[in-house]
Amino acid sequence: MGLDFTYIDGQTPIDEDEKEGLLIKTIETRSDLDEFEHHNIEKAIEWTLGKRWKADYILSETFILTLHTRMFGDVWAWAGQFRKTNKNLGVDKFEIGISLRNLIDDSIVWFEKEIYEPDEFAIRFGHRLVQIHCFPNGNGRHSRLVSDVISEKIFNRPVFTWGQGNLIQANQKRAEYIKAVKLADEGEFENLLKFARS
Repeated sequence: MGLDFTYIDGQTPIDEDEKEGLLIKTIETRSDLDEFEHHNIEKAIEWTLGKRWKADYILSETFILTLHTRMFGDVWAWAGQFRKTNKNLGVDKFEIGISLRNLIDDSIVWFEKEIYEPDEFAIRFGHRLVQIHCFPNGNGRHSRLVSDVISEKIFNRPVFTWGQGNLIQANQKRAEYIKAVKLADEGEFENLLKFARS
């Protein structure tokens, strides 16, 4: 495939084999791809509206995979499937399933024992999800939407604002976000929590 993208800090490169999964053959540039993905994500957000899901569904592998499919399934054939290659981020490809299972099991304990306040619960879940990096691409956008769904559907709180900026383009808001994520990687969640509600 002739797609040749430039990647910015924190973006996961798409392998040549993964590029073959592009369903819209007229896409030639990163801008084209961003536009089609954005439209697909908007449809996924619309799908979540008005749903009354329980915590045990949201905190499940089924939901994690279904949401990714809803977000990227019009654009990528591999949407909703675990990645088959290792990336610059994330666990080894063979550890994805067990790492996700561990996150889900941990989150059920967090929920039942009320370990974290609602915002911290949602942010920690999304952060662990992006650390696993389940999919070939779209992990950051997916983890943010999962955090939003947790906030809204489980805790009856507003979705996050995520700095009210465009986080897929190289700009100041993305730099702040990446910095906050890297601090969270070290166990410091305060900046990411603040950014998510700013």
